[in-house]
Amino acid sequence: MELLDAHLVPAVDGVAYGLLLFVVAAGLSLAFGTAGVLNLSHGTLYAIGAYTGAELSDGTWGGLALGLAAGTAAAALAGAGLSAATVPLARRGHLAQALLTFGIALVGGDLLIQLFGADELPVRVPGALDTSVHLLGHRYPAYRLGFIVMAVLLAGFGTWVLTRTRVGAAVRASADDPQMLAATGHNPRAVHTGVLAAAGALAGAAGVLGAPIIGPGPGTSENVLMLSLVVVVLGGLRSLWATLAAAVAVGEVQTLGVSVLPELAPYLLFAAMAAVLVFRSRFAEPTAAHGPEGTSADPVTRLRRLLTARLGTRLGARTGEARTRKAPAQVSGGFGAWVRGAAWRRAAPLLVLLLVLIALPGLLDSYSISLAGSALALGLLAVSVTVLTGYAGLPTLGQTAPFAVGAYATANLADAGWTVGPVQIVLSALAAAVFSAVTGPAVIRARGTTVLMITLAVGELASAVINQFKSVTGGADGLVGFPATQALWGGEGMTDESELYTYALVVAVVAVALTLLVLRSPAGKLLTGTRGAEARMRASGHPVGRYLLVAHICAGALAGVGGSLTVSVQQYLSPADVGFEIAAFALLAAVIGGTTSVIGALLGAGLIVFTRDWVAGSWPGHGPLLLGALFIAAVYLLPRGLAGLRAAPRPAAPLPLPTGKAAP
Repeated sequence: MELLDAHLVPAVDGVAYGLLLFVVAAGLSLAFGTAGVLNLSHGTLYAIGAYTGAELSDGTWGGLALGLAAGTAAAALAGAGLSAATVPLARRGHLAQALLTFGIALVGGDLLIQLFGADELPVRVPGALDTSVHLLGHRYPAYRLGFIVMAVLLAGFGTWVLTRTRVGAAVRASADDPQMLAATGHNPRAVHTGVLAAAGALAGAAGVLGAPIIGPGPGTSENVLMLSLVVVVLGGLRSLWATLAAAVAVGEVQTLGVSVLPELAPYLLFAAMAAVLVFRSRFAEPTAAHGPEGTSADPVTRLRRLLTARLGTRLGARTGEARTRKAPAQVSGGFGAWVRGAAWRRAAPLLVLLLVLIALPGLLDSYSISLAGSALALGLLAVSVTVLTGYAGLPTLGQTAPFAVGAYATANLADAGWTVGPVQIVLSALAAAVFSAVTGPAVIRARGTTVLMITLAVGELASAVINQFKSVTGGADGLVGFPATQALWGGEGMTDESELYTYALVVAVVAVALTLLVLRSPAGKLLTGTRGAEARMRASGHPVGRYLLVAHICAGALAGVGGSLTVSVQQYLSPADVGFEIAAFALLAAVIGGTTSVIGALLGAGLIVFTRDWVAGSWPGHGPLLLGALFIAAVYLLPRGLAGLRAAPRPAAPLPLPTGKAAP
């Protein structure tokens, strides 16, 4: 009883917090499970309601009611606008939606700060609720008890609408069978818009009512979004009651868990999220083709494609043999010229980019040169994302975890006196590879959106470790003051921006060259085959899981090299350098370049750093707005990335290849 008495207030706080998360997560679950939109701007919808409610609150019941109506309406309107924004991306899957909505979240967050200020707003509640009541011998805020009642009523009303009304039946039908819904005379597009508007309304109402509990301010939307994602993953998409139970559990961990197990509480939520996702993926068969969206054709279509491909190959081989018999010397010479021309076309962009990078120190000032070095480090992280997303078909939001391992390994090695650059690079890459080998089995079994969520959980767990182990990471303060990196044995520590940039360029060139050699080798072809025809590869006896694990380990090592470069170039390290935003930036860089273009990923990283640090420097305080606009523009204007802008080259005359296929 003494233990219960000591933790009664945190336990009740956990119920209130959990019910708040339930209302938010119900909207997120509705958007994803019914409308099929992975909405990473859902926290911004909450913030819209919270800011609106706080601005209209005046301590009266009328002010509370007005704030609730206005905040709910504003968030619902934003949700309807989100529906219009995501409709053009419906066929491109969840990865494009995630990047678009994250960009919208950056833009929305910046606009809210410009409108309401960067400080947390005070919220005034009616006098009857702005007091405390006696609860089993303890004084407890009356508003939180009132919120528990309001949240229960809201949950009951939402459940009744979804299960007992024609509107709810149409919503469920839009998720299960939109064609049948259209046949009954309902417009699926209108239902889609209504679902996202309702999801926004739930988030807005939660923001208004939850503002006195989680006040509106910078960082609120990100925190609410992450916790809501945990609730949705733990509760699933099928039952509101399961979502309610998961939300209350998350709320208890956030309040009661902090008071009972303060050292373990930061890890419990995302560890549970990862465990649930991995457990579910163990009981799901891998899809036949797993790309960023995890789509696959039906068996009849696959059989028809297979027969067509084989017949086409045989006909092409016969045609090729006939042409070779007629003019062997001409065909041989033409084929050799074609191969040399194709090789030159592939190498030309690399050589041009390399020449530009070499010339940069003579063209830029010191600050811009340091930004170019940071872009190279982020570029290696983006290339590792390209390897996983574009080649292995495992879209990731957690590649900053091995990136952080490499970065903190280099910082601690330097602090211990190991300042030689090649040594730091090798040991950091090895540490990141070991980390990826440990986490890889939890990732490679899953596909599509599940991979995004598992890797997100891994990244958040890494962030929790960084904040907890201050003796190694410096915690929230980061690390600074360690000795500078030496380019080679016996040299001096590099402090000049040009020297650091040259060092970063040499390391990046070597890392990218090795990556390209592997991707264009037979091993790289096998990896691409697992992405495009996994079922056929498994049927042929290929150990697909082993291929994906090796790819995950190699990509982790490459990310570790990028983390090591970040420390050497910046000469400091903070948690913000390895957080969720950096993971999203790396994924965006890979998408900007084209998910199978290594050079495109480097260019995408350069564009992000240029926008974030150089362009934003001329418009202080609007970096998130510019980055959000870049996210949105890239998703809409570059559906295939920069690599897709290059038209496929056409040879002068079609010549048969040795395999018998027509030349591209």
